[in-house]
Amino acid sequence: MENNHCVAMSLRVAVVIPCYKVSAHILGVIQKIGSEVDTIFVVDDCCPEKGGFLVENGCVDPRVRVIYNLVNQGVGGAVILGYNAAIADGADVIVKVDGDGQMDPSLIPAFIAPIIADEADYTKGNRFFDLEEIRAMPKARLFGNAVLSFMTKISSGYWDLFDPTNGYTAIHAEVARHLPFGKISRRYFFETDMLFRLNTLRAVVVDVPMDAKYGDEVSNLKISEIVGEFLAKHIRNFSKRIFYNYFLRDMSIASIELPLGLLLFISGCIFGVYHWISSLQAGVATPAGTVMLAALPILMGTQLMLAFLGYDIANVPRRSIHKMRRNSKKQSNT
Repeated sequence: MENNHCVAMSLRVAVVIPCYKVSAHILGVIQKIGSEVDTIFVVDDCCPEKGGFLVENGCVDPRVRVIYNLVNQGVGGAVILGYNAAIADGADVIVKVDGDGQMDPSLIPAFIAPIIADEADYTKGNRFFDLEEIRAMPKARLFGNAVLSFMTKISSGYWDLFDPTNGYTAIHAEVARHLPFGKISRRYFFETDMLFRLNTLRAVVVDVPMDAKYGDEVSNLKISEIVGEFLAKHIRNFSKRIFYNYFLRDMSIASIELPLGLLLFISGCIFGVYHWISSLQAGVATPAGTVMLAALPILMGTQLMLAFLGYDIANVPRRSIHKMRRNSKKQSNT
């Protein structure tokens, strides 16, 4: 614990706060940020309420720096601008906190602790740890988050994570430097797309328990309006992840199981449907042998796809890449 504390004291921690229609809460959020943070970047994302000017005129905290987006780029665009500013400023760990008051700044030490201890490259909040607390979450949002979480597990490859749209996050700057910021979604899909990009780097991601908090703030995210868009992007990311991890970067038994399983399953279905329709039109029962010829590849294909799924679940990244990069640099310097 003492060693971790010493490391924490030597690391620079920055906080990025996107500012868009949060003028009623943002000053209070800044006031609650503790001394463990060295710099606070407030990113005015072309806010119609002039939130950046409000912070500049109403905040006396010397750690605060206000950055302005000339065009609204969404939460992702604001966070990426803040990331780049924090990296240029020499930050080691970058925490992202919303300015609407839903995220408790006193939890920042809990978010940076796994990164400082080299146990994670990226941490994110999870409001689903305490079953009693999540009763405060609106039922529609609870259901929407469950659906989005399942889709995210499949597309990102982080099967042990939940609450993917949670924007309370922390990242090691060494990992952030290697993210393709130009390719990451800028708006509501940002947090989910980040997980996909982190998996392509083989970064370790850890959930941090936090309470669900809802006050008088108004969320701009409408789950019912973005499920279709999210589904299309999840399918795209899943396809890319499978290609990157199982065919481009590495080959394993799973690289054979998935395509062979799909081929057998689809061919069995096509064969079975074709002969079922033929028998129906002829008015005769489908022979038992034909049924078995259709069922066998379907069963074998299902088994192979389940085997791939088991391999993929066990293949969640476990070794911190920022630690490996740091050790590699030390060895090259000796």
